[in-house]
Amino acid sequence: MTQLLTPKRSTKLTAALLAASVASTGFVTLSPSAALAVPAGGYADLIEQFSPAVVLVEVTAAVTPAEADGTMPNEEFFKEFQRRFGDNTPQMPQMPNAPDRQGLGSGFIISSDGMIVTNNHVIDGATTITVKFADGTEHEATVVGADPLTDIALLDVEGSGLPTVPFGSSGAMRVGDEVIAMGNPFGLGGTVTTGIISAKDRDIHSGPFDSFIQTDAAINRGNSGGPLFNDQGEVIGVNTAILSPNGASAGIGFAVPSDLVSSVVADLEDDGQIDRGWLGVQIKPVSEEVASVLGLEAGQGAMIEKVIDGTPAQEAGLQSGDIVLSFDGKKIDEARDLTRAVASTAPDTLSKVKVLRKGKHLTLDVTLANRAKAQDA
Repeated sequence: MTQLLTPKRSTKLTAALLAASVASTGFVTLSPSAALAVPAGGYADLIEQFSPAVVLVEVTAAVTPAEADGTMPNEEFFKEFQRRFGDNTPQMPQMPNAPDRQGLGSGFIISSDGMIVTNNHVIDGATTITVKFADGTEHEATVVGADPLTDIALLDVEGSGLPTVPFGSSGAMRVGDEVIAMGNPFGLGGTVTTGIISAKDRDIHSGPFDSFIQTDAAINRGNSGGPLFNDQGEVIGVNTAILSPNGASAGIGFAVPSDLVSSVVADLEDDGQIDRGWLGVQIKPVSEEVASVLGLEAGQGAMIEKVIDGTPAQEAGLQSGDIVLSFDGKKIDEARDLTRAVASTAPDTLSKVKVLRKGKHLTLDVTLANRAKAQDA
């Protein structure tokens, strides 16, 4: 397994974060540098400027005994994932009895001294990571930190004066806006595809924080971890998954929004870990029947199904059957909004929770715990 390392230079993103602006979602986004306006003739000038910052990520991972003898665990799940999502994971061919396996992905440089963003699934389990730049040079990379829940990882290579790309605001993007995907599909090398944003806030049931940008820009195996640009050359997403019946691009790709990515990256750069708040409840959507009786819009709010003993929720007085309408000032339109609102709030933060209980509106104070520590316990 790749060791998680504390960054050698804790100031790598600090200067950039001093210039950060807070997007409408509440996440921190890095202030973009000057970007080229797209000329009437196309994207060639913009691509020429920013493509040097897009890299190929090659990984080597040890083959487990189960893989070596051909009895991989969760094989049926893996096949189903391939069928549904086209296996937009790094290429890791089955090699029974081989000492190592190989994988490919993409990434992009966000600081001139070597900080690189990619997907967690690209580097998960890697024993060695090699980053290949557009000019043909290669660098060994270490993992600063990784977040499986958002599928984002931060790598570090030795360097100075490296080409970089800026983050833009995914929240400012609209359905129909033009986008550009860059990466290394099938290990071919730097490849550019274009399309539009087909949908936003897409839930593909891959994790608790699903809020993907959907695009019809061609994304294939090996594109994972590569940037999705807006027409100003700003990264507004990280290409992560595809929905495909045959493993090739079918015009349905998904990218993690930059507003979320930049927040995760800032946390990882700080200490290699993600600190998320934890409430301690099990929730479910509000049914149409319940909403009708209570005079709510269909699905509005998150119903608490169970309060776990000894948690911040219990200490705050939350009860089973409560319907959470807002958390820390964030409106809860559906159940997953509560999960995101809690996760985006730092542990030990005092927050206001507005609930509907037996027809009465209540406001409760809750101090969140640390999600990771709570799960370990």
